[in-house]
Order: sequence, then C-alpha cells, then structure tokens
Amino acid sequence: MISREDNEKLVRVGPGTPMGRLMRLHWLPFLRSTDVLVDGQPHRVRLLGEDLLAFRDSSGRVGLVHHACPHRAAPLVFGRNEDGGLRCVYHGWKFGVDGRCLDIATEASGSPLCKTAKVLAYPVQERGGMLWAWMGPDAEPPPLPELEWNLVPAERVHVSMRIQECNWLQALEGEIDSAHAAILHARVDQLSTINQWRQAQDLVPTFQCVPHASGVQIAARRKAGDDEDYVRVNQFMLPFYTLVPPQTQYPELSGHAWVPVDDENTLCVMFSYHPAQPLPEKSLRVFREGHQGWDSGHPAETSFETRPVTHPYPMFWSKYNRGNAYQFDAELQRHQRNSGMPGLWVQDAAVQSGVQPITDRSQEMLGTSDLGIVRARLLLLSTLRKLEADGTRPASATDPQSMMWRAVSITVPRGSDWKPAAAPFMRAALGADFGYT
Repeated sequence: MISREDNEKLVRVGPGTPMGRLMRLHWLPFLRSTDVLVDGQPHRVRLLGEDLLAFRDSSGRVGLVHHACPHRAAPLVFGRNEDGGLRCVYHGWKFGVDGRCLDIATEASGSPLCKTAKVLAYPVQERGGMLWAWMGPDAEPPPLPELEWNLVPAERVHVSMRIQECNWLQALEGEIDSAHAAILHARVDQLSTINQWRQAQDLVPTFQCVPHASGVQIAARRKAGDDEDYVRVNQFMLPFYTLVPPQTQYPELSGHAWVPVDDENTLCVMFSYHPAQPLPEKSLRVFREGHQGWDSGHPAETSFETRPVTHPYPMFWSKYNRGNAYQFDAELQRHQRNSGMPGLWVQDAAVQSGVQPITDRSQEMLGTSDLGIVRARLLLLSTLRKLEADGTRPASATDPQSMMWRAVSITVPRGSDWKPAAAPFMRAALGADFGYT
C-alpha cells in the first residue's frame, strides 16, 4: 500500500498538480482522425480536467480549443464550422484552429478587437490514424512518441475508444496485473477459449520486474509441463501506456493508452496491431462485433450509448457502466461466466472501476502477485520527485525512440533466466515479425 498523500499525487491530473504537470510533458492521443470531419460537427473533449473542443476546418487542419467562446462564454460546440473556422452562434465571433479571431459579425470590419481576441488553443498533430494534443509548457513541442502501433500502416492496426468511469491509474493497473486473467475471465462451463490460455495452467505465477528507460517490464512466470516455464512479459511505459502479449488464437500485439479525462474518468484508447502484415479479417470482425455476442478486449460498435453533443466524448460512453452494474447477471455467473458479466473489457472495467472512482490505496492489502503494480507506482512517484526537484524530464517525454518496446510471451527451460531469451523480441522494429511463438 502507499500513503494517502502519495495516492493523491498519483491520481490528481488537473492543472498545477504534480501528475498533471508530468502528463503535460507528453503528447496525448485524444480522438481518431476519422472522428473529426472537415467542416463537421465540433467534438467535445476533456483532457486532464480541461474542457476543450476539437474541429477540422475547411482545409483539413484540426483545432483543439477551449470549449467556451471568450466573448460571453457561449458553448462553441453549437458553432458553425465553415469557411475555414468555427463561428459562435451567439454573436458570430469566428476562430481558426490556432485560436486567432478571424471575424466578429457584430463589429465593424477592421475592428481592433478582432485582432486581439483569441481562444485558448493547443497544437494538434496526426499520426497512426490518431489525433495527438500538446498541452505542455514548451512553445516548440517535442516530436511525437515513436510507438510501434502509431507507425505501422493503417491496414495493420485497429484502434477503439471508450470512456471508463474511474481514475486513470485504476484502469492502467488492471492491464499490468497478469494474475487475474484466468480467474476474472474464466467460464465455469469449460467452453471458453480462456481455458486454452496458458495462464490457466498455473494460477500462482512468480513475478519479476525489470526497469528500462521509459518504464518497466513485468514478467509473470508459470509452470508449463514438467520441464518448462511459460513467461508473459507486459510493458508499462510512462506516462500511461501498457502493452500485453498476444494470445495463440489472436496473434496481434495489443495495449492501451489510459488517457486521463479528469480525476474520475479515463479515455481508454485500445490498439491491436501486427508489425509485419495486415490484420486478418477474423480479428477485425471480433474487434468490431465481439465474439458470439460478447465483447472482446475492444468494445463492439454496438456497445455505446450516444450522449448529447455537450458531453465530452459523446460517442464513447458504454452501455455497460456503473449505473447498471455493468449488466451483471447472477444466472450467468452461476452457469457460465465466473464474473457474471458479458465480455473481456466489460469484466475488466467493472473491477477496475471498483466501488468508487478513486480508490484509497492506503487501505489495500497487497500480495506477491501485485509486484508489477507496486513497481509501476514507485516509478511514477520517483519520476514526479525528480520533476519537482530539478525539472528532470523522463525519457518518455524527451526521447521518442525510448518507447519502441513490445510485450512478449515465451517458453523457456524450467528455472532458466528468461531475460536473454526474451530480449531480442522485446525491442520493436518496424516491419519485423514477432520472431517467437
């Protein structure tokens, strides 16, 4: 467990908070490029507790601006997005993607007010089918992070998004917890592919953590037969990225960006990709439609309830949520699903969200299987201390190539050192296949 003071440092992300300052040193993925159309409906966004608005102007440039008109604070989400800018419907003030005022309908032509008026705007770049926001202190942003999933061609990657009703760290910690999969996701009727997961062969893995420049490798080691061990190595990379190894049936690499919306909500950006070949149609179908009526790690396209345009991320709120107990079904639990909830990510979200949006980690009772979570927290706290002490920025914010890692699963001789065997496969290399099974 950690102190309440340290917990507060980790979970609060608003302007001026230690974690908020750390997050703002990184580019933040916040929407898919296809979500924001030329001269289309502006899209409400909230990042790190700030209410913003995304729109794409007539020339295809994307703006990310404060959500309220600086004149009289009318909602810019109702604005007319046309002729190279966004015009407020209240008094006709018009703004470009850089926040400059382009015209004021109620002022004479050449008005000095138009030359000085601005709306807060953050730089946006596009890569890998995603929009990335720079909310940091530097006038000249650093390069975008080199994450393998945002560098491969479009046919090799699938990205989905959803809002989860809990703090970002609760969501992230669920994915670096390798001990839960064969329990939370198990089926009691013995018909699920979960029983083919090798994690189920040994429910008491031993853990080892290995730090690197941008994060930490979290290895879970399980017995596999008489003379072999099965090792799954997840990656945690600052500030909010996780990578998980593939499964036999679905050999894509996957992971998440757990982007803080505010202290109590998280934008879950899930990516699945193959470094060397297009994603197979069977995988894409499962990602988009689920499997036999159940959601996979990606939310199915039918899993959302649309909210009004004034809500942040109105398209990405799930119909499985705390308000309806994630559609928990006692009969389903008794006869089929250990969790009583439909689908992998739904089960994860239900337990990660817990009984409250921000958990009090000072009250936890941790075990040996929580080693990876402890090391991730210590890394975050150490990074915050260095940043507060002398402004030292982590490699994740200064060295784009430090993020080129992969998660791996590998079989090694019983008791042998897994690190030399796994090392060649954990560094990402564009166009290079996995090289292991």
